[in-house]
Amino acid sequence: ESFGLPYLSAYLDSVGSNFSHGANFATAGSTIRRQNTTIFQSGVSPISLDVQLVQFSEFHTRSKIISKQGVFHKLLPKEDYFSKALYTFDIGQNDLTAGYKLNLTTEQVKAYVPDVLLQLSEAVKRVYDQGGRTFWIHNTGPVGCLPYVLDRFLTSATQLDKYGCGSPFNEVAQYFNQRLKDVVIQLRKQLPLAAIMYVDVYSVKYTLVSQAKKLGFELPLIACCGHGGKYNFNNSLRCGGKITVKGKEILIAKSCGNPSVRVNWDGIHFTEAANKWIFQQITSGSFSDPPLPLKMACHLSKDGAMTKFR
Repeated sequence: ESFGLPYLSAYLDSVGSNFSHGANFATAGSTIRRQNTTIFQSGVSPISLDVQLVQFSEFHTRSKIISKQGVFHKLLPKEDYFSKALYTFDIGQNDLTAGYKLNLTTEQVKAYVPDVLLQLSEAVKRVYDQGGRTFWIHNTGPVGCLPYVLDRFLTSATQLDKYGCGSPFNEVAQYFNQRLKDVVIQLRKQLPLAAIMYVDVYSVKYTLVSQAKKLGFELPLIACCGHGGKYNFNNSLRCGGKITVKGKEILIAKSCGNPSVRVNWDGIHFTEAANKWIFQQITSGSFSDPPLPLKMACHLSKDGAMTKFR
């Protein structure tokens, strides 16, 4: 909205979508690595990053073939848009929680982080090979501050920090982020024409949780929409959940009264108000390496700006 651009359509939303300004290949529950499980068993999406890359490649190829045919001329991006586009990667959190769902220890989850990041690195290279030049790579947030993590995975009082977040889970997220920054440094060396920005989303989100009251928010560790328990989260009765009483459906997992002052929406995702605040922080460039505002990433040219950006 701040750039005056329309929302991106989801790639899988195939009916009536306009992709002229780009596409969103993300799906709920996506991981970087393929998971040896099903969405019914763990909630993890079968559309992992490698599948999203296949979809992007097909989208790129088909756009070149049919973009000049009839109505598609207005619905698909122009060929030169692919080299001018901003490619945003925000993925990895679900790879961390996937390990805890398998009852792995924090050290065991850490052990597979290098492989996860290797696959992320290869994904960036594949987009680069198809002409992508400008990348906005987010690190992962403080997993230990999410209600569903605090509710589902056993945490003792000694493992909670002074704000109530689970320290072991945040420790893994910080380890992931440290290694991700190293990966970005290597990618800059390997992809000489690329402009790659590393965005510290972790710090922004942790600031919001730890200073919620000061920033105009409340109850940062309690889901706005949910039912029951210390964190208003029930994995069996999530936001919007209903029960049937005497043949009649009754909404049990309801929204709180004022989501605009809450940090967490459904135990897993942030509220719209929280996401807006987060975006306002990261778009300024204050939490980016290099520390440039997003608007500069959107207006890079081929006349030396790439070198300046890097």
